[in-house]
Amino acid sequence: MKINFALASRLTVLLVKADSTWTDTHKDTVEDKTISLSDIDEGVKLNKGKEKVSHTIEIAGDGKTQTKPSERKYCCTPNEIRTPLLTAASEGMVEIFDKIIEAHPLAIEHLDKDEENILHVAVAHRQLEIFNRLEQMMVIRDCRLVSRININGYTLLHQVADMKYYQGDKAGPCFQLQEELNWLERVRKIIPTHYVMHRNNAGNTADEFFEEQHAELLQRAQLWIKGTSQSCSTVSALVASLVYSAAYHPPGDLENEHNAAAIKLFTVIDVTALACSLKSVVTFLSILSSPFEYGDFRTSLPRKLAVGFSLLFIYVITTMISFGTVIFLVIRFEKKVWTNTLIYTAAFFPVCVFALTQFPMYSAFITTLQTLYKKIVQVVNPRKLIPRYLRPSKSKTC
Repeated sequence: MKINFALASRLTVLLVKADSTWTDTHKDTVEDKTISLSDIDEGVKLNKGKEKVSHTIEIAGDGKTQTKPSERKYCCTPNEIRTPLLTAASEGMVEIFDKIIEAHPLAIEHLDKDEENILHVAVAHRQLEIFNRLEQMMVIRDCRLVSRININGYTLLHQVADMKYYQGDKAGPCFQLQEELNWLERVRKIIPTHYVMHRNNAGNTADEFFEEQHAELLQRAQLWIKGTSQSCSTVSALVASLVYSAAYHPPGDLENEHNAAAIKLFTVIDVTALACSLKSVVTFLSILSSPFEYGDFRTSLPRKLAVGFSLLFIYVITTMISFGTVIFLVIRFEKKVWTNTLIYTAAFFPVCVFALTQFPMYSAFITTLQTLYKKIVQVVNPRKLIPRYLRPSKSKTC
């Protein structure tokens, strides 16, 4: 495998050096477009979404044309092969992308027939690594990549709103919409501020186009998070009632000194389970009372859902520990170790099943939990909680 990889790398370097497709650019024949603030572009009348603009799309190969009702007009058809640079940007091939830019720095302003540059292609295909590469190269703010408007009047924000190439890889619709909203805000930070008001050829701003394209995803996210919150709140309330009643009826002989440690463990675990279950109920009820708008799905709702599921997982674990403690107090097998092992395995089996079934969703929580952890660390500096005499002293260098 290492030999094949080395040969492939050498071949890539040779092909990149011999590549001249990026010189066949349309940059010299394309005029820089200015932003449009009108609802009508070049005589095309728009009826607020009731009518669709009719345009002609060229079919590659046979030269025939067909007319489809749409607001997007592309010269590059899906079957048309892009240049290696744009293909690498659209498919996320970071190694090939880096080698092309390193060998041909001027290729960074290469345009295709749709008047789109590599930044347009990377944003449209949601290629975060390519986008980060361009940010690290400090070329986004220093050149005309961010100010380019394509043949359909799309800015970079319109490319985020367009779901033509979108392929959601998150666990649920809620986190898919959150990912799209984070893309929108990240791209908004790099474009000129006045480009937010720009309207495409169909007369839509980027925000209007985003809401139009993501309306179905928003509806699915609303239904999904409502159903999930209702189910989880019901389970949390049921477990809270059981744990609450168990707190007033501790098992075993309370006066027996041999049971003191187990009873203390049962009390602590039971109180922890009760607190987590009640907090989980409140969290899921706060989700159900939210307005479920686009802005809520960016930070508020995913964060509440992550906290609610974490509390749900904690009180399931503590409930099983409490159950195991009860088994230990009621039925004590001193010599039959295999019987104790079997009972405790049966007690913790639901926790394992719950963890395995919900693991894909917890993977979607990672980004949300990391953001929440960073904000907590910023507000509560752990270094301040350490006494001064225990803090590591900074060595002074002469």
